[in-house]
Amino acid sequence: MLSHINLSEFESLLGKLLEQKPDLSRSDIQEMIEKKKQKIGAGYLTDQGALFLIASDLGVSLSEPLKVEMSLKDLYVGAKEITLETRVMNIYPAKEFSRKDGSQSLLRTMTVYDSDSRAKVKLWDEKANLPGIENLKPGDLVRIIKAYVKSDITGSPIINVGSGSNVETSEAPTSIPSLDSITDDVSVIKENQQNLVVSGILDGNVRLVEFINFKGRPGKALHLRLKGKDGTHARVVLWNADEKSIPKMIKTGAKARFIGVRTKSGQQGLELHGDEGTVIEIEGEKEIQPLIVRILSLTKNDSGNVLILAAQKDKKILNITDLASISTNLKVGEVIECVPTKIYGNTVTLQGDSFIRKIDDERLPTLSDIRTRIRDVKQDDSIYCIEAIILKVPEKREIQTKTGEVVLLCEMLIEDETSQIWLKGWRNQARLLEQFTLGEIITVAGVIAKTGLEGRTELFLTPFSSIIKKN
Repeated sequence: MLSHINLSEFESLLGKLLEQKPDLSRSDIQEMIEKKKQKIGAGYLTDQGALFLIASDLGVSLSEPLKVEMSLKDLYVGAKEITLETRVMNIYPAKEFSRKDGSQSLLRTMTVYDSDSRAKVKLWDEKANLPGIENLKPGDLVRIIKAYVKSDITGSPIINVGSGSNVETSEAPTSIPSLDSITDDVSVIKENQQNLVVSGILDGNVRLVEFINFKGRPGKALHLRLKGKDGTHARVVLWNADEKSIPKMIKTGAKARFIGVRTKSGQQGLELHGDEGTVIEIEGEKEIQPLIVRILSLTKNDSGNVLILAAQKDKKILNITDLASISTNLKVGEVIECVPTKIYGNTVTLQGDSFIRKIDDERLPTLSDIRTRIRDVKQDDSIYCIEAIILKVPEKREIQTKTGEVVLLCEMLIEDETSQIWLKGWRNQARLLEQFTLGEIITVAGVIAKTGLEGRTELFLTPFSSIIKKN
């Protein structure tokens, strides 16, 4: 039991329980306390908290509230008028929803931590928009006053701040550790961890993916990859990411920290998952810098947006999506200077505030300058350009996905002077391969390498890919 909990209060509550249950002895209650703590899990429950849960199981009311400040470790379902000192981990946008009676309610969720534990706080109605609540930053010290505790769907205690409660910032001396002190390197994360603060080096491609959720509503997810101090990697997925809170410049190789994430097992090991409340901190440049690139290919997606595959002076290949229709007069081979709206790794977005102009610069590499030999291809999120001969006529087949969807797959075997590899295209990209035949030499621009259905490294076409037959 923590030192600031009043032992005489525990004795008083124990006495009340024994009075109402004379058939039980003190040792019986103590044994029940130990079993309850073991069941809930080590480090999550004090003797006093366990006593309240046991009283509830026995149908006994211990109505006397705690009269001291609690720590998060001492929380128990049913506690009322509690006061806590904590630090903010992250804070979510306020959401409006309908109650069962048809009335509208406002809710904002916040994650807090102290020296022992971490917990969620729900701020209801007018408390969701307390003056200054949106200005709270990760690590800020706050006092939660006269709150009450309910359980979530897993039975974990949730702090609730209602009409009689309050949240105040504090500058008092505290032993609660700083945010830096609770930050873990991505190499030490474990299964089933929640409310984490994790740091690492951004390594690999950065993608903002649009999807339709199980309710049929559109959403966006930011996909990244973090490298730890020991060289291990973990995939990071931020669901329903708020684009306003995402930096416009995310460079590969930058140090990053994610505040408010959880671990989840994925196909390639442990992953970090976050949501619209996750805070992203990335070191380095924050302002968008102009890009000078040579256009390698121009295509269009199903929405009619122009997709540009381009190369920088250092031979890095970029995927540029034009959402503002400002590249309609461009041609393959031209060099342009552009000011993008967003740069996420090798993914660049042009929107209404973007700018493009043609320039002359012979220093920019051409398609032949950035060729990669097949033996040098790696599964590292790089974008490759390959020149090879077709060893096997493209074959089409239909594949049923895990969701039951039937999609088209086209594949062919290609080879250069160093090695052989399978080149594959799914869905619309499958049709790019149909026009080619055995023995033709092709240049394939804008492909990625990853593990195929048979477990080997294979090349896959993307919406930015193009294939040119060599005369």
